Amino acid sequence: MQSRVGDYAIYKMCCWLSVSTAGFYRWRHRDISPREQYQARLRSAVIDVYYLFKKRYGAPRIREELAEAGVSCCVNTVAKILKDTGLKGRNGKAFKYSPTAYATSNVADNILNRNFKANKPDEKWVSDITYIDVDGQWMHLAAILDLFSRQIIGWVVDETMTTELILEAFNMAVARRHVKPGLILHSDRGVQYRAGEYQQALLDNKITASMSRKGNCWDNAVMESFFSRLKVELIYAEEYKTLSETYSGLFEYIEVFYNRVRRHSSLGYVSPA
Repeated sequence: MQSRVGDYAIYKMCCWLSVSTAGFYRWRHRDISPREQYQARLRSAVIDVYYLFKKRYGAPRIREELAEAGVSCCVNTVAKILKDTGLKGRNGKAFKYSPTAYATSNVADNILNRNFKANKPDEKWVSDITYIDVDGQWMHLAAILDLFSRQIIGWVVDETMTTELILEAFNMAVARRHVKPGLILHSDRGVQYRAGEYQQALLDNKITASMSRKGNCWDNAVMESFFSRLKVELIYAEEYKTLSETYSGLFEYIEVFYNRVRRHSSLGYVSPA
C-alpha cells in the first residue's frame, strides 16, 4: 500500500484490502526497529564492498572484509543479501585439460608432488603459461607464484610463447627475492620449461626443477587456479582490445589487487601483503 499512496486514496485502499485505516496510519508512523536498522546498514555495507572490489568478491570474501571493518555477520547472511539484490561474485568454470604430446628430454621428476604448503618464503615456487584472448589475438602470460605468500613474484605478457617469455618472468622473480639453494620451482613439461637456456638458469641459481606428470594438470593446481581467477575476475570482464590495455589491466590486477588486497582462501582469507 505504501508504494501506491500517491496513486490512490488511503481510505479506498484500506477498504479494498480490508485493512483498518487507523491501523495503517499507526504502521506508517511507527519507529523503525533496531533490527530493521541493522539489516538496512548491513545490506548497504555488503553492496558497498561488492562494488569496491569491482564485483570480484563473493560472499566469503565480502564477509571477511566486513569483519575486518567491525561488522559482524555470517557468510550465509551476506549470500542472501547478494541473492536478493541480484549480485554475485565472478566464478570460474572447472578447468579442462587438453592432452599434448611431450618430449622426454630435460624432464624433471615431480618433486613437489602436490605438496603446495610451504613453511617459509622462497621455499617453493610454481610457474605456468596461459593464453589470453585480446580482441581475437592470442597473448601469452607467464607467471611465477610463491607458495608461501601466494604472491605473483614474476610475470610477463607477450604475443609469442617462447623460452624468452618464461626467462623474463624468471629473472623478475629472482631479482625480487632472496633465492637460496634448495628452492624448488615446479612447472609442467612444456617445451619452454625443458629448453636448455631455462634449465641452465635454474642451475646457475641453484634452483631444483620439478615438473608435473605427463597429462596431469592437477600437479600444478595452484597456478591453474590463479589463471582461472585472473580470467574470471579480469580478462572476461574487461574485454581488452590492445596489448597495452591488457598489460595495464594485468599490472593493476596482479601488483595492486592480487598481491596486496585480494583475500586468499588458502591464507585464511587474508591478503598476501
